[in-house]
Amino acid sequence: MGLYDTFGRLHDDLRVSVTDRCNIRCYYCMPEREVRFGPREEILSFEEIERFVRIAVTLGIRKLRITGGEPLVRHDLPVLMERLAAIDGLEDIALTSNGVLLEKYAAPLWKAGLRRLNVHLDTLDRERFREITRRDELDRVLAGIEACRALGYRVKLNAVALKGVTEDDIVPLARFGREKGIEVRYIEFMPLDAQGLWDRGKVLTADEIMALLAREISPLEPIADADPRAPASEYQYVDGGGRVGFVASVSKPFCLNCNRIRLTADGKLRYCLFAIEETDVKSLLRHEGGDEEIARRIADNVRSKWLGHQINTAKFVPPPRPMYAIGG
Repeated sequence: MGLYDTFGRLHDDLRVSVTDRCNIRCYYCMPEREVRFGPREEILSFEEIERFVRIAVTLGIRKLRITGGEPLVRHDLPVLMERLAAIDGLEDIALTSNGVLLEKYAAPLWKAGLRRLNVHLDTLDRERFREITRRDELDRVLAGIEACRALGYRVKLNAVALKGVTEDDIVPLARFGREKGIEVRYIEFMPLDAQGLWDRGKVLTADEIMALLAREISPLEPIADADPRAPASEYQYVDGGGRVGFVASVSKPFCLNCNRIRLTADGKLRYCLFAIEETDVKSLLRHEGGDEEIARRIADNVRSKWLGHQINTAKFVPPPRPMYAIGG
């Protein structure tokens, strides 16, 4: 039993977006105004999400990550989290958030069973945070991180790296992570924005970031027992100052080790973040499709998975939907 594609890759990691809405407006992700969100009636209900996850677990899914948009703007999210955490066979559940509402929801989510989360934070500079997100919310994000640390969460930071924008933030974020015992994950800027702003020349690569950290803080060495299927390549500081990760989707694609599938908030299944095609499962969830039929659709989607996104070739075509509508 297991979700294998035609290239022999086993898929046991599911990312579920619970909303396409967000309470910040990062310029590389969303326009500042007139953002087109899906109609609320098209968004999957908690019952539909829970049913889908239960079916996916019977097929071998063992890891689940809740994403958005910003998942914490979804009303009563802790209720869904409690339902999902109780699913037998699910071994790991995590959440990705921009952190703005974390101080409010850290305790309810902990009570619901969440223990692990990633917080998106590109900078510790208030003015640059405001420029990137178009919101003045840095203090709330930092307060949310502290609330989660106090409760015992395993927290990681996700930081998008852009040339000409965040070079000066790389080292301060690393030092912040070392001080707080938090792993920082630097993510190469990917062609998933809503406005066509991506250009390869704007990508601050993992190698460039590693060289900067080695020069300014400490040399790095690979983690000996790292999961080869994880999206981030993990390193540790030679001086013993913790870990750091790099998601090098552009400079060093990891497609051959990919084990992830994604469900969008409006019920479309995607075998790749950059997929052009999607598989509809909402129609089955809403119109009396049987569990076996839904399971077959999931398996068919995985079997149709391509070898990779070809982001470094002339064949690459950006997905027709922006990141906030796909889910992280």
